[in-house]
Amino acid sequence: MNQYQAKNIINLAVAGHSGAGKTSLAEAMLYLSGASDRRGKVGEGNTVCDYDPEEIRRKASISAAVAPLEWKNKKINLLDAPGLFDFEGGLCETMRAADTVLIVISGKDGISVGTEKAFAAAEKRHLAKIFFVNGLCDESARFYRVFEDLKAQFGPSVCPVVVPYIQGDQANIYINLLEYKAYDYSGGKPVAVPMPDMGDRLEGLRTAIYEAVAETDDALFEKYFAGEEFTPEEVIVGVSKGVKAGTITPVFCGDAMLMRGMEQFLDGVAWLAPSAEEKAAEIGVDVDGNPVELPVNEDAAAVALVFKTVADPFIGKLSYLKVISGKISTETQLVNMRTGNAERVGKTVMMVGKKQEDVKYIGAGDIGAVPKFAAVNTGDTLCAPTRKVTLEGVEYPTPALTMAIVPKNKGEEDKVAQGMLRLSEEDPTLQFSNNVETHELVIGGLGEQHLDVAISKLKTKFGVEVTLKTPKVPYRETIRKMVQVQGRHKKQTGGHGQFGDVWIEFSPCDSEGLEFGERVVGGSVPKGFFPAVEKGLRECILKGPLAGYPVVGLSAVLYDGSYHPVDSSEMAFKTAASIAYRDGMPKANPVLLEPIGHLRATVPDGNMGDVMGEVNKRRGRVLGMEPAGSGRQTVEAEVPMAEMHDFCTFLRQCTQGRGSFTFEFERYEEAPGNVSQKVIEAAKAESGE
Repeated sequence: MNQYQAKNIINLAVAGHSGAGKTSLAEAMLYLSGASDRRGKVGEGNTVCDYDPEEIRRKASISAAVAPLEWKNKKINLLDAPGLFDFEGGLCETMRAADTVLIVISGKDGISVGTEKAFAAAEKRHLAKIFFVNGLCDESARFYRVFEDLKAQFGPSVCPVVVPYIQGDQANIYINLLEYKAYDYSGGKPVAVPMPDMGDRLEGLRTAIYEAVAETDDALFEKYFAGEEFTPEEVIVGVSKGVKAGTITPVFCGDAMLMRGMEQFLDGVAWLAPSAEEKAAEIGVDVDGNPVELPVNEDAAAVALVFKTVADPFIGKLSYLKVISGKISTETQLVNMRTGNAERVGKTVMMVGKKQEDVKYIGAGDIGAVPKFAAVNTGDTLCAPTRKVTLEGVEYPTPALTMAIVPKNKGEEDKVAQGMLRLSEEDPTLQFSNNVETHELVIGGLGEQHLDVAISKLKTKFGVEVTLKTPKVPYRETIRKMVQVQGRHKKQTGGHGQFGDVWIEFSPCDSEGLEFGERVVGGSVPKGFFPAVEKGLRECILKGPLAGYPVVGLSAVLYDGSYHPVDSSEMAFKTAASIAYRDGMPKANPVLLEPIGHLRATVPDGNMGDVMGEVNKRRGRVLGMEPAGSGRQTVEAEVPMAEMHDFCTFLRQCTQGRGSFTFEFERYEEAPGNVSQKVIEAAKAESGE
């Protein structure tokens, strides 16, 4: 493929709801442009963009893929995004690298949650937007119903460009409303035909175009409002400017599987979508925190963003870059602004799905990849040492589902940890940690499918099999009344014996763990043994008397005791303290404390009642609610952590994926009796009592 200047490069993210046909549309575009020699099919597992074994097995995209094509002297970098909500990280990566978002909609199913999410993500980043209504050769497809829904939901900026002429449920003829030409695809290839009679519908579509054009300019708005006709030139220029500015969203249609309408669509993208030169400029931050404008200029110092990472145990690390300014080649000196380290470019490649094609350089506005950047992560800024700036990274959703990983074979914990760390480099929406308190390896992700893919990859890529289970809740224990108790340790053996005797007062307090004090009088316990008593107690509070959870809020005061001048030792007093703890804690009215978290759930207005009811079911307390804009509300509540394990599954089902939430630890509270009983019984069963 030729090298292109930024004015002829289009960075196009392909997004939308799962099953709308995004990957099939990308295949049709690649095949028609000659970028691939055969048109792959998702069902056959041979597409350019779905190349991961998990994608082939599941017949769905699970990560972002890049595939460039050439059309009408333009290079179009396709960024195929997953539609499944569990793999939203891939959508975040493509949105960060794209300048235009192609939102694919099923002509049969119409607007879905994925449509709304893709549109909102594009709006958030001020990207240009294009709609493509796919699958029109399906007899149950209803283009005009979908088009009316788009107008109703997204307003007058929705502008029809290519529409079908439907006869007897067949969409064989596609009309370009801007060129005022019709093409018949019934023979496979497009054939120009006379404009069919569309009656009043044509007038309605023209009105929709005029409405969209009027929104782009005050003078055009006044002209439209006054009832004057737009000239053909005003319409074409108005649509072009509006799309580039993001104020018009053009609508194309066709059928990717049968290659209907594809030539007109590619022509439209090449003509309407803004180039990297027009749209890819950014504002970075210099080392002093000042904003720096970065125009797309190939002759300037190099600045690039790493928007995706692939970590493969066989081929190593591959960093996908979007270059904002300058060129990146083997001669380019680069600094990683996160680490401050110099990075050496071994070679530069262009990715076509999983295939790497060597290129001399990656120019400003273009997308490519560099292998074997060992210490470079997604979101890092790479720049020339002469111009140190940092770009905004990739914003990912926070993990919503946490599970504990259990290796099938003992002793493979290290292999699991190494594999998971590599996978989380590749997918930052996966979080992995070793919980030292519960002694569990814990994985967090965006949903059940997300975690399922992660453990499948652990097996195929790193050769380690694991199962998932509900993670343990980090309970705590404390006491509710004061007790005074003796701990006496006496052991006589040959030679020196062991003797330690303490009286300790245990009482509740507000500390995070143990507050130790002493008020010994008359030297009944020598000062030299105080640290041993405290050490013994600090070891003891790691296991509480009820279910073996750490003890908090405990005051222990050493107030009396006795010693033997020969047999007393630090070890003896440490043991005596542990005896006092063992005997005294059960008498001090011990209780179980459970962690309480702060929940913020943002949901559509219509789901408010369901969510509040669910919070109550999960023993939570609703604190209040506030408007979140666009017909949404945010519910704030406090809920026990033990009840939140599968909340993400509930929220997704309840809101069809429109809801989101955050949950953060707040404090510990005394657990109700029935909850305590279950936890204590479970702890006893686990310890084999």
